[in-house]
Amino acid sequence: MPKASRRTNMSRPEKLDLIEHISSKEKKQRYVNRLFETIAPRYDFFTKLMSYGMDGGWKRELVEMAKLQGDETTLDLACGTGDIAFAVANHLAGGQTAGLDITQGMLDIANRRRHQGGPPNVSFSRGDIMSLPFAHGTFDCVTGGYALRNVPDIPGALKEVKRVLKPGGRFLSLDFGHPSSKTYRWLYLKYLSVVGSVMGLAMHGDADTYRYISESLKRYPGQQGVREMMHSAGFVETGFREFGGGIIAINYGTRSLTQAEPFRRSPMQHDLADRVS
Repeated sequence: MPKASRRTNMSRPEKLDLIEHISSKEKKQRYVNRLFETIAPRYDFFTKLMSYGMDGGWKRELVEMAKLQGDETTLDLACGTGDIAFAVANHLAGGQTAGLDITQGMLDIANRRRHQGGPPNVSFSRGDIMSLPFAHGTFDCVTGGYALRNVPDIPGALKEVKRVLKPGGRFLSLDFGHPSSKTYRWLYLKYLSVVGSVMGLAMHGDADTYRYISESLKRYPGQQGVREMMHSAGFVETGFREFGGGIIAINYGTRSLTQAEPFRRSPMQHDLADRVS
């Protein structure tokens, strides 16, 4: 009995302190990586449940706002199980899209969906938003669903997004927002914290699993802050569209036609054609 107990304890992953890790640029990525590997199998169920089924509508709105003509080359960041990437690909009769995520468990589900009838002009690969494995000026459009809030350095991520966009290319980011009403914001964060904790305990045996949403949102600049960061990063025509009184928002911006940046390509970077099978 003691030996079996020791084996169980040795195989149990170390519990990381939520506040300590998401408050640190150096530690946040490790926490996020482990978290999303844990929740990947139940991610779609939880997202639909917590949004009362509205998540699909917000993602469709993001795709409509992209104003795709049908021949673009696009990238979806933190693609998860592929919802936005598939929706975009269905709008691209003559184009192609790539989905990128750092979590292999999410990519496994996305690839399974693709092989079970998903559009052929979409591919999925593993990569880090902070160092995108694509050459400068590759994409006409970059999208992200709940992506920026989870990176350790938002300005750094925006710099990478702008780098891989073509001049005139657009970036659209869907994420939780900050309502302008302080009372509404407090109630909203309290709801996310309480319900997230209960769901985390029920589904994973750990309240922190979904309490992460409310805690990360407290440290996220919200739609107005992201707009200012996009402007500082050199995006033009920036703005956002809100839903539910500001609890959800889609930020958007365009890489200027006149901005010139030096070509950069590392050994880790690949042409999009290499990633579409």
